[in-house]
Amino acid sequence: MALQIITADQRLAEKKGHKIVVCGQSGVGKTTLARTLNSASTLFLDLEAGDAAIEGHPIDVIRPRTWAECRDLACFLGGPNPALSEDQPYSQAHYDYVATMFGDSAEIWQRYDTLFVDSITVAGRLCFQWCLQQPEARSERSGKLDTRAAYGMHGREMMSWLTHLQHIREKNVIFVGILDEITDDYGRKQYALQIEGSKTGRELPGIVDEVITMAILSGDHGQYRAFICQPLNEWGYPAKDRSGRLETLEEPHLGKLMEKMSSGSPEDPKDLTFVDPATQNSSEEVA
Repeated sequence: MALQIITADQRLAEKKGHKIVVCGQSGVGKTTLARTLNSASTLFLDLEAGDAAIEGHPIDVIRPRTWAECRDLACFLGGPNPALSEDQPYSQAHYDYVATMFGDSAEIWQRYDTLFVDSITVAGRLCFQWCLQQPEARSERSGKLDTRAAYGMHGREMMSWLTHLQHIREKNVIFVGILDEITDDYGRKQYALQIEGSKTGRELPGIVDEVITMAILSGDHGQYRAFICQPLNEWGYPAKDRSGRLETLEEPHLGKLMEKMSSGSPEDPKDLTFVDPATQNSSEEVA
């Protein structure tokens, strides 16, 4: 099949979903964010078996228990990847298999605009447990577990899964994850997504549109929850805004956030100003 040029008008007319990572400390209210989405068009991917936060909320739920089920769901939602060979996950052969397995439910999936994944932290654990059971994770010579090989496989598996979900252009995919706070030997705070291995946490921000930290902040009227959406923030929280439409602080409401990301044009980029410290010091002395 020959490559086709997509005109600007065609691209602008396409339905495009947002790919968002929402991270925050345990208990900050990340799962409850599902209540701020349109329940009729949202599918809640419950990996934590912790849907008490949405108790009584009319939202459809699916509960994969194994990594194989997570892969099958991603393949079915995202379709086949033509670049892969028939023996690889997410290939045409894999898609044909899961399409037969899901059967008549294909039309049901079409009514969902948003997939809410709770959580990527647990998905990483399921993936790592699966990797530990694979022959590639054992030494050919001794037959013992090779931890380095298991972590390498885990990184590849997770990135393939996340990338396949990221390529579902017309759907919103929201990944929820726990944010760890780490203090180094010099007393400096650093933050990292809680997930097995380092590859996924390091590369995930590069494949999604938005990285948002949900945190409890202090203000003049007491504490409040907020989304931190810009990387240059005073608290040092991880953040990324590819849309160019978000402020540093936004209301912790995913429905309103996605509406803002989809409306209008991004703000014009601000000119960067660079000041030579030596020149600045000289000017201050003259003044």
